[in-house]
Amino acid sequence: MTAALLDRAARTAISALEADDDVEFGVRLLANTPTHEGRDPELLRHWARTADAFGAALPPVASTARIVESEGGLARGLLARYTSRPAPTVELFTDTLALAEELIGLLGWRHWYPAGSVRAAAVAHEAVHERLHHGPAKKSLKRALDHVVLRAGRHTLYGHVAGADEIAAHAHARTVCGLGRSPLLLTAALATAAEPRNGSATRSPHGREK
Repeated sequence: MTAALLDRAARTAISALEADDDVEFGVRLLANTPTHEGRDPELLRHWARTADAFGAALPPVASTARIVESEGGLARGLLARYTSRPAPTVELFTDTLALAEELIGLLGWRHWYPAGSVRAAAVAHEAVHERLHHGPAKKSLKRALDHVVLRAGRHTLYGHVAGADEIAAHAHARTVCGLGRSPLLLTAALATAAEPRNGSATRSPHGREK
């Protein structure tokens, strides 16, 4: 990327993003997630705040997934993705990582995102998805969000809150990597800067196995 690519409109849009707090990015993520159309904004804020706190409190655990590096992330709008089959794997897209590092320098955000921290945060982020996919943390997050879909006597069924795992993963990465701001700010800025390349400023740069 060059300074010319980050034109005045992009810089203005990113400055507006910078003014929002990290929880607000979580609210936006939830609001733009299917199944949350029409939900009370205060409920979304509660879920965003809860998921953020949950992720930040998770103790750091090394990922057991193998890590591979690939090109082509910009074309797909992806920075990293986790897949569990045939074996747990975290794929890092080096072109998107390079663009993120360059963008940090252009914006003067190095005090928030030290050199090399984007890669470390991506690995930490995907490690949370691995834990939420395989371990008891998935149930714990549901209970923390308290999205009750059914009560029958002493039994309570908690529903899945789409997007909450993303917020938790970003909060965990922010905490364990010692970042000054959530990676959600960086990914929003990255999507804005990369819009001419992939045609979308809203797609999450983290892929998930469906």
